[in-house]
Amino acid sequence: MSPTRAPYYTPREVSVHCTPSDLWVSYLGRVYDLTRLAVEHRGDILLKPIIAAAGKDISHWFHPKNRDIKTYIDPQTGCLRYYTPQGRFIHVPPSLPASDWNTDFGRPWWRDPTYEVGNLSSKTRIIRIINTLTSQEHTLEVCSEESLWEILHRYLPYNAHASSYTWKYCGVPLNMDLTLEENGVRDEDEEFDELKMDSDLYTASIHLYFNDDLTEL
Repeated sequence: MSPTRAPYYTPREVSVHCTPSDLWVSYLGRVYDLTRLAVEHRGDILLKPIIAAAGKDISHWFHPKNRDIKTYIDPQTGCLRYYTPQGRFIHVPPSLPASDWNTDFGRPWWRDPTYEVGNLSSKTRIIRIINTLTSQEHTLEVCSEESLWEILHRYLPYNAHASSYTWKYCGVPLNMDLTLEENGVRDEDEEFDELKMDSDLYTASIHLYFNDDLTEL
């Protein structure tokens, strides 16, 4: 079984966390749960841009190299300014000196690893899982970076005994520690695009064969 690691999330999974009481964002390939930040700063006008970004990717707010807020030089004052096109938000200092600016908050939220909950998938895939014992089919959106074990865990709500099956593709057993691509289940979306064909017309199918035990995870 794959070693424990930070989970991968699809953009769709992030997008459902889009309220002040359940607030996730993604940026630069990571996923962050900012619910605690939203609760701590409830009523603060500086929370507004973050709430507006709930469930979305905000990579354009940050430098890809240092993962800090983008900056620019103000053409009028010649001073360094933070780039906040959606409005100044929590932990970003004001553009001018202010007596009410509290600087003892510690680490800004975008540098605080305690908010990080996982990785954002760079590419998702749609697969069909067919249970040959029951003839049930389920279509899942999965992360291309996930191993088959991680995909199996996505499938558990549909079949609690999923690990009691041998997973096969085109009749060949799959290595559960490897990704779909590493198992030869190719992602052909680019080829379909080049051929101007609808990739939704073809979905890779994985067949499950029962092993005559009732393992549960």
